[in-house]
Amino acid sequence: MSYPEARYAGEAGESSGVFRPASAEPDLTMGASGTRVHYLGTGASTDGQFGLYRWDMGGKPTGPAPHFHRTISESFFVLSGTVRLFDGERTVDATTGDFLHVPQGGIHSFSNTSGEPASMLILFTPGAPREAYFEELAEISAGGRTLSDAEWTELYLRHDQYMV
Repeated sequence: MSYPEARYAGEAGESSGVFRPASAEPDLTMGASGTRVHYLGTGASTDGQFGLYRWDMGGKPTGPAPHFHRTISESFFVLSGTVRLFDGERTVDATTGDFLHVPQGGIHSFSNTSGEPASMLILFTPGAPREAYFEELAEISAGGRTLSDAEWTELYLRHDQYMV
């Protein structure tokens, strides 16, 4: 394996880093579970390289059913608490420091069923616009909308989410 093609051609480097303090308010709160999502690095802000999100879950059960993505990989790193991770074959109650990487096509899911708060980082590569998906889910939940099976299928297809 070698390094990818250079994306920066300058000689001296540049001041282009973006700092986000830990005290920043969440960018999104998801439904009844109260999950707070921090957009640490979006596909737009990282020039499509990756999307990195901090997912702070309250004690109420939350998380998607098993699914896969065709265009993006997804990785999970548990910061605190217990997060139930499914890698397509087994379910593990992951705790602080545990990590799961799922390549494109890999079936996976996550949930917080512990009854206690939990926090994790979610990394998508390359940087797809996942925040649009998260925001649409939050809007559906906040509005109390009920989607038909066809509407769920259309929503998932628009966001590279294939339920199993």
